[in-house]
Amino acid sequence: MSKKFIQAIRGMNDILPTQTPLWQHIEATLRHVLETYSYQEIRIPILEKTELFSRSIGEVTDIVEKEMFTFLDRFDKNNQADSLTLRPEGTAGCVRAGIENALLYNQIVRLWYMGPMFRHEKPQKGRYRQFHQIGAEAYGLLGPDIDAEIILMTARFWQQLGLEDLELQINSLGTADARAAYRQKLVSYFSDHHNQLDEDSQRRLHTNPLRILDSKNPDMQPLIETAPQLLEHIDEDSQTHFAALKQLLDQTGIHYRVNPRLVRGLDYYNRTVFEWVSQRLGAQATVCAGGRYDTLVEQLGGKPTPAIGFAMGLERLVLLVSQAESPAPLVAPDAYLVMVGDEAVQQQGFRLAESLRDAIPKLRLLTHCGGGSFKSQFKRADKSGAQIAIVLGEDEIAQQQVTLKYLREEKPQMLVAQTELADYLTQNLGQMIG
Repeated sequence: MSKKFIQAIRGMNDILPTQTPLWQHIEATLRHVLETYSYQEIRIPILEKTELFSRSIGEVTDIVEKEMFTFLDRFDKNNQADSLTLRPEGTAGCVRAGIENALLYNQIVRLWYMGPMFRHEKPQKGRYRQFHQIGAEAYGLLGPDIDAEIILMTARFWQQLGLEDLELQINSLGTADARAAYRQKLVSYFSDHHNQLDEDSQRRLHTNPLRILDSKNPDMQPLIETAPQLLEHIDEDSQTHFAALKQLLDQTGIHYRVNPRLVRGLDYYNRTVFEWVSQRLGAQATVCAGGRYDTLVEQLGGKPTPAIGFAMGLERLVLLVSQAESPAPLVAPDAYLVMVGDEAVQQQGFRLAESLRDAIPKLRLLTHCGGGSFKSQFKRADKSGAQIAIVLGEDEIAQQQVTLKYLREEKPQMLVAQTELADYLTQNLGQMIG
């Protein structure tokens, strides 16, 4: 009786070799842009204490209430155990690391990170239980200029990736005090229309009413459209900050739309919030989102530190880029080493292969393993996609040469001295291995 094979957990997907070249292209492009803006990489743990997220994201947010992968650690000698959570986002961990390692206080710091995040959501196109984000955070700067720089940097991402149809939406949430006053107006307004609220909105009414504005339920939209607007109730300093940001974006040619319903789903945001959206992603339209969180560092035990950041889902970027261009091909080897003969041939072949790797660090050389006839090895060489087959047999060893056969071009096969092989490959495969 055969055993049933074990499948991946729902919503946690394999990224196959046919897909990884596109992922690597996107990751390398984003990393390059981040480095040109002088952001430095930080690598933070996947697992954190649950309290970190409940204190930062907000206990009444959907993420903390319904979406986190949380469990108890092993009990210690006092029969106590920490509650641990797989990170659902990167900002809280980045702030925790900054405080713990004294990176933030009285300093201007620009950081970026990349890696998997986890949310227990219903899997759908562009939304998974394990997903990958790349994000950036800037600390120690209070003015709208850093807001503009962050947005300009994300705009350069799309330019470098060849994406042309993303829309920038911006809004200001004001200060916590201004938002608290607005919250009361919102609760009063929606309470007067309680019978028109869907189940989620009724649940959020007295815990997180701003999230009602972000509802995707089409039946809720007429009610949301006539709700009081946050921008009309924010404090004067936030209005000035927002006006200066818009002016900077105007002057640098960044097109945007002010979306008064944009509130973001995390409690720590204040003042500037923004999203880049695409109509090509269906319901999961947001590609990149972020904003200011000037009170979060202090909230998590650090000194008062202004901050702004963003994150973007790599799965959604992969979908967009793959729609915009042909899927990236598998990364084929430059050369395939065929070895025909006894153990001495194989031993000589491995020495030759390692000497080539030493001489040409970027050479993609696939060395044949597993034995087989000359004909079968050539079939595997051709199937690999390599440009050249390097043939080493007893005759070649005796003459200290190799036979080269081009697999993708109509060129005659030729003999090359082993001592001259590295120079020959460098000259003839230069563009591929340079």
